Amino acid sequence: MARAAPDIDVQVASDLWREAPTAAGTVRDAIAAAAAVVSGLPAASGEVSVVLTDDAAIQKLNRDWRGQDKPTNVLSFPAAQGAATAPALLGDIVIAYETVAREAAAEGRPFAHHVAHLAVHGFLHLLGYDHDSDAEADAMERLEARILARLDVPDPHIT
Repeated sequence: MARAAPDIDVQVASDLWREAPTAAGTVRDAIAAAAAVVSGLPAASGEVSVVLTDDAAIQKLNRDWRGQDKPTNVLSFPAAQGAATAPALLGDIVIAYETVAREAAAEGRPFAHHVAHLAVHGFLHLLGYDHDSDAEADAMERLEARILARLDVPDPHIT
């Protein structure tokens, strides 16, 4: 029996995202595609909260939670293991508009493609994937490319 796709709640917390009116839909589609690919994992269903914010807000989170006083493109906050909620809360993903826009422009990629990549990346972190070692990074990048291909997004790791 197929597992249910995650319930994806997207909150737009910065007016900057008005420049990308389809971003919330892009995020939902990307996470749904990721969940379909990793559907064999019990943790791939549940509830995901995504906040589309700005550099100032993500910098504060990055400083407070990771000790890095600078903006970043995406942060993931997995829910505590064993939390007895229904549906299970997988965690939160936060994406910063200005950093995403700068990176997409610098890489010559469409903004929506970069948003999709970061949503997938953040979701995989919620499921326990990481890139601390070269082997983990390679595995995560291959999985991201496979998921993004389902969305007709070119592999972001090929330069």
